[in-house]
Amino acid sequence: MESMATTKINIQNIGGDQRYVGTNEGGDHLLIDASEDLSLGMRPMEALLTSLGACSALDVAAILEKRRTPVEEYRVEIEGDRADEHPRRYTRIKVRHVVSGAGIDEKQLDRAVSLSHEKYCSVHATLNADIEYEAVLVS
Repeated sequence: MESMATTKINIQNIGGDQRYVGTNEGGDHLLIDASEDLSLGMRPMEALLTSLGACSALDVAAILEKRRTPVEEYRVEIEGDRADEHPRRYTRIKVRHVVSGAGIDEKQLDRAVSLSHEKYCSVHATLNADIEYEAVLVS
C-alpha cells in the first residue's frame, strides 16, 4: 500500500468576488485573481500551467545535474488550448523546454523531459489521474 502525504492549502477571499489568496502551511502565498478590471494575480488555469512547467523544470534540471551536465539557462514555454464549453478544461498542453549548458545535447534533454513527464512530475501525473473529491459545507 502506498504511503500518503497530505498537503494543506487554505484559500481565502481577499476582496471582491474574484480575488483569492492561497496559503500553504509554511505561510507562502499565491494570489489568484479572475477580476476583469484590475487583475493582481494569475487566473486558476494559468496557475495550473505554471505549476506543470515549474514541476517539470525542477525534475529536468535535477536529472541533468545528476548526469553532470548542469543547466546554464532554462525556461519552459507552455501553451494550453481550452475547450469552448464548460468546464473549459485543457484539451491540449504543449510544453517546450528551452535549455542550454555545456555538454547538454538534444538526446539527453529529450530523455530528461521524458522521465519528468512519465515518472517524476507529480503535476503531470495528477492531470492524468482520476482524483477523489470531497465537498464539505461548513457554516
